[in-house]
Amino acid sequence: MYTDSEIDLLIDDLTVAALEAIEQAAGEAARAAFLASLEREAAALRETQRWRLEAELQKQALAEAKAAGRKKIWLAIGISVVSGLAVGVTGTLLIRK
Repeated sequence: MYTDSEIDLLIDDLTVAALEAIEQAAGEAARAAFLASLEREAAALRETQRWRLEAELQKQALAEAKAAGRKKIWLAIGISVVSGLAVGVTGTLLIRK
């Protein structure tokens, strides 16, 4: 039916086609692995950015709390001074009478 040379030619053609298919599959697998790696890297970068933003918000909240604390301290000092003066003046006036 087929000659030996035709069979050898068919085997060679099939071998070439198989090797090309293997190379193409290997290339696609490499691309898929690279894309998966990029997706993981992008997710890691998003997570890093989220934590950086969270840290900035915490830093800002801490600065605001410190500022509010300082205002309260100065207010307490002012009230204490005024109260002390009021008590001192009142006491002095009561003692003089």
